[in-house]
Amino acid sequence: MEQEKNHTEKAVSAGTPDMPPMPPPPPPKRGRKKKFILAGIAGLGLLIFGVLYYFLFIAPYESTDDAFIDGYITMVSPRVPGQALRLLVMDNQEVKAGDLLVEIDPRDYEASLAQVQADLAAARSRSNEAQAQVKVSQAKVVQAQAAVVAAEAEAQRATDDLKRYESVESRAVSKSAFDLAQAQARSAIANLASARSQTNAAEADVELAKAGVGTARAAVQQAEARLRQAELNLSYTKVIAPVDGRVTARTVQAGNYVQPGQELMALVPEDVWVTANFKETQLTHMKPGEPVELSVDAYPNLKLKGRVDSLQAGTGARFSLLPPENAVGNYVKVVQRVPVKIDFDEPLPADLDIAPGMSVEPEVKVK
Repeated sequence: MEQEKNHTEKAVSAGTPDMPPMPPPPPPKRGRKKKFILAGIAGLGLLIFGVLYYFLFIAPYESTDDAFIDGYITMVSPRVPGQALRLLVMDNQEVKAGDLLVEIDPRDYEASLAQVQADLAAARSRSNEAQAQVKVSQAKVVQAQAAVVAAEAEAQRATDDLKRYESVESRAVSKSAFDLAQAQARSAIANLASARSQTNAAEADVELAKAGVGTARAAVQQAEARLRQAELNLSYTKVIAPVDGRVTARTVQAGNYVQPGQELMALVPEDVWVTANFKETQLTHMKPGEPVELSVDAYPNLKLKGRVDSLQAGTGARFSLLPPENAVGNYVKVVQRVPVKIDFDEPLPADLDIAPGMSVEPEVKVK
């Protein structure tokens, strides 16, 4: 009996050709409807969450990956030619304004300065000589004027004597005495004219001497100007740092011959900002003062805060080396980009090397 019972159970569980297995009972309709309702609620919740996320975390922000650290890079150039005698800085060295960077051989400029100093001394000597000549000429004028006074007195005496001889009868005065009186009167008048002429000449010499003083003083001023230029040229042999910064792109080496205007190195300052090139369609609500969150590619875990400083008055293409010419038949509209300057709200970390040219991703909150 036990064997038959087991056999029967196995046949029922395995099924027989005469008797197929019983299908599972269908789920109740109420449970299926409940699942559909729960799925709809979940989908609606996800939709609401997505809409809220968009309007709270996507729509109020504008971002771009076309952004870089920017700054005013100062190029260092010599102002006088010469051989670089000493190089006092290395690549990527921090320097302060006024630090000596390169020293140019000063011997030629020292010799020029000595020559100009000698020229100035000679010019000052000529000026002193001209001033002394004025005093000599003025003394001659005084002497000539005294001679005029004496000549006038002599002429007056001779004229009076002649008048007295003319007033008496001819029998009372000899012919020779009368002729002598006439001769003395004419000589005295001639001497007076000569004295006056010498006075005029002496006065003219004074004016000439004064003109010489002016010329000498002008020569002194020219020599002083050359002296100042020579002193400047000598000072220019010491190339100093105009601003604080880090030495970059150094091209000079001790022994090189350098020319005025030649770029020896660049100084990169610590004062940097971000230049972000946004599409023109992203600028609708962007204004100066709006907050910005900045992510530097070199330091992905670093988040910096900033603010929009200003928007450039023109697209980047308009100020490029070769601006596009749109007045052609095959024109295709391209969305332009406008540079936006973004300032940092706080000083950058001193232990991080954030330099111009690094890529940045800014996110501006515009709403």
